[in-house]
Amino acid sequence: MRPLIIAALAGAALSACAAPSTRIADGLQRYGLDAQRSQCVGDRLGSNLSLGQLQQLGSAAAAYRRDDSDPTRLTVSDLLRVAGEIKDPRIALEVGKAAAGCGVVP
Repeated sequence: MRPLIIAALAGAALSACAAPSTRIADGLQRYGLDAQRSQCVGDRLGSNLSLGQLQQLGSAAAAYRRDDSDPTRLTVSDLLRVAGEIKDPRIALEVGKAAAGCGVVP
């Protein structure tokens, strides 16, 4: 599994300087996901989730990793688990679809 950093999603949701899809892709790439799959995930989440949904995902992920033994890592399984715990079912659906559609599955 490739490590993913939730901070990339939180930063993408909060940044006004670049499109959320670009910020997501840049963050995922910085933390080890190859450029093509990073861009794919970023494009899909940026297109299919609202800014509010991206913020929810980022906040939930930050809370999830707070007590982790290695808070700088987030696996695909962790990301899917976090998305599934959010009350908005569309977030989990879109994260799963992005991961599967971009070849970033556990």
